[in-house]
Amino acid sequence: MKAMRYLAAVCVAGAVLGAGTVCAAAPAAHEEHPAPTAHRVALTNRDDGRALTVHRGDVVEVRLTGTRDRGTAFAWSVPASGDPAVLSRSAAGTTPTGSATGRFTAAGRGTAALTARRTCHAAPGSLCPHVVVVWKVTVTVA
Repeated sequence: MKAMRYLAAVCVAGAVLGAGTVCAAAPAAHEEHPAPTAHRVALTNRDDGRALTVHRGDVVEVRLTGTRDRGTAFAWSVPASGDPAVLSRSAAGTTPTGSATGRFTAAGRGTAALTARRTCHAAPGSLCPHVVVVWKVTVTVA
């Protein structure tokens, strides 16, 4: 960068003095290529069954919404990665309303499934169906 300033100053001085100096652009000593920026992918209840491709360093966020209905709550488990070497979980949690979140970083090449389970929790005097719903997204890290 300093060399470019000096070259520019010499060219300007030569032009002002009428020296007839021909100035050429100096070759860049080292071109810097910015590191690719990580992308963020948000997944919700509607993405069940989806398959997607991400790149190393990308962040995949899972936000599953639980529901309450007449004394029952349908709550999600914490999302999990089928292969932590491919998708590494950095944060996760659940809420009293039955929602769950998880943040995963694409760590290595391969394919991993993100999964969570939704189950019913009955309030006193209420009944729940004995059904477990599995949410699954297949993620390939290229």
